[in-house]
Amino acid sequence: MSNPRILILGAPGAGKGTQSRRLVEEFGVEHVTTGDALRANKGMDISHLDLEYDTPGEYMDAGELVPDEVVNEIVKTALEEADGFVLDGYPRNESQTEYLDSITDLDVVLYLDVDDDELVRRLTGRRVCEDCGATFHVDFDPPEEEGVCDECGGDLYQREDDTEETARERINVYEENTAPVVEYFRDEGVLEEIDGEQTPDEVWADVKAAVEANAN
Repeated sequence: MSNPRILILGAPGAGKGTQSRRLVEEFGVEHVTTGDALRANKGMDISHLDLEYDTPGEYMDAGELVPDEVVNEIVKTALEEADGFVLDGYPRNESQTEYLDSITDLDVVLYLDVDDDELVRRLTGRRVCEDCGATFHVDFDPPEEEGVCDECGGDLYQREDDTEETARERINVYEENTAPVVEYFRDEGVLEEIDGEQTPDEVWADVKAAVEANAN
């Protein structure tokens, strides 16, 4: 099998990171995320786009949202340099979806489908060590002693963006923006819907089978 070109979609907490790592290991492809691609290309010359700034880093330093045109260029560069990839965190809207369709032929689009209440349970259960930054989960990966880090003995806390209110807001924003993306690929006939509420190993079995069935 040649190195597959995979897009993975799913709300925050759906398990994209876990499955992406396994795809990278199994198929020898690169994990392309917009965050990593932006950080790696902060100094990229985008003056030809005739925008407010001439590099992505200037938007980031100013705390401003990086425009779609810039994100598009960076993703295009990252995909061109990758020998097979799993793309995660892009596209986030319809215009980015159409752009992606114009620059690459995807072998498969995976959609990890998880109920909102389950997403909230996953997102709000995360606990982070104040001292060393290690992460745990009250249900899926609990520390040996509640509230205490296994690694260094530091105190565990819940980050502000892991509260239920914030989690539901993140999910709503995701669904509002990304529902048209899911529909787009469903209409194209390349969407593989995976039950993301199974165990990680069961999800992986379905993910692997979907990639193997669709990649040439």
